[in-house]
Amino acid sequence: MSKAAASTDGVLGDWVHTVHDPARGPERGILFLLHGTGGDETSLLGLGRVVAPDHLLVGVRGRSNEEGVTRYFRRFDALRYDQEHLASEAEALARFVKAAAARHAGEDLPRAALGYSNGANIALATQLLDPSAFRALALLRAVQPFEHPPTPDLRGTDVLVLPGRNDPYRAAGRGLRTLLEGAGADVEEDVLDAGHNLTQEDVARLAAWFAALEA
Repeated sequence: MSKAAASTDGVLGDWVHTVHDPARGPERGILFLLHGTGGDETSLLGLGRVVAPDHLLVGVRGRSNEEGVTRYFRRFDALRYDQEHLASEAEALARFVKAAAARHAGEDLPRAALGYSNGANIALATQLLDPSAFRALALLRAVQPFEHPPTPDLRGTDVLVLPGRNDPYRAAGRGLRTLLEGAGADVEEDVLDAGHNLTQEDVARLAAWFAALEA
């Protein structure tokens, strides 16, 4: 692919997405950007360009739309999710990321996900159901999406968990590190001085983590 900065849009398996080539150097990996509630495939592109400038970026739009609000799976309220739909969409996302990597990268680049809120929850669910989906996960303001989480083998998976100290949903994500480390993942967790919204501290921490992954 061309190494000049460029974006393309497309649909693959009913997943609307946009692709952005890195502006410099060879592609070091392919990073899937998964937006929060109400976002779309472009929502995290700016963040991705800053924190992972040498990655091929793929912004992915959630396929669930309730009353005009875009998400990755149906929910009953902020912390109660449609478990059947969650699992179905997570499995579909795993298939999509593999197909998209093959189509857009043209080589076996390591796959990572950067998810925020609802996007972090679908990234986590996807990896729990299919540990081959991603090599690394950055989970921003995530909670545990499954009522009965599976227990896969996540050895070889790097995970960054960034909760906000003042996030009203923080309590629902307190067990994530224990769950992931129990499955064998290499987990870093930093509680940021933030609420549910993203801050510059998120940007700095993400940039440092991605740089360390590439070292």
